Amino acid sequence: MKTEQTDHGPLETWTVEEVAEAFARGEIAIVDVRSPPEYMLEHIPGALLMPMNGFAPQSLPVGGKKRLVLHCGSGMRSGKMARRMLEAGLGPVAHMEGGFGAWKAAGQAYVGVDPATGAPKRQGGS
Repeated sequence: MKTEQTDHGPLETWTVEEVAEAFARGEIAIVDVRSPPEYMLEHIPGALLMPMNGFAPQSLPVGGKKRLVLHCGSGMRSGKMARRMLEAGLGPVAHMEGGFGAWKAAGQAYVGVDPATGAPKRQGGS
């Protein structure tokens, strides 16, 4: 994990492996900030959706036992939204380095659309 000190608090950047392990242990909640169509095509099972264009930090479940880790396609949008949360006084917060692209490249499980049927299908993972 990398930590960057911002004017509004620390911003953590987690690797895919750190996110996958913490998620499997039930220690974090993953928040997907991509658009609804991106999420519908493929997403991390169990991830919450709060798209960037309607992102409302005050509506997220902060202050509980689980840390929030944001993700997007590449890590750019999630980093921006994590900063927005810190600016709103909400933290701690983290985002996933490399985003969903890195998640898939690492072979982690995700739900994607089966092109043959158009139905959701679990992919990746072991």
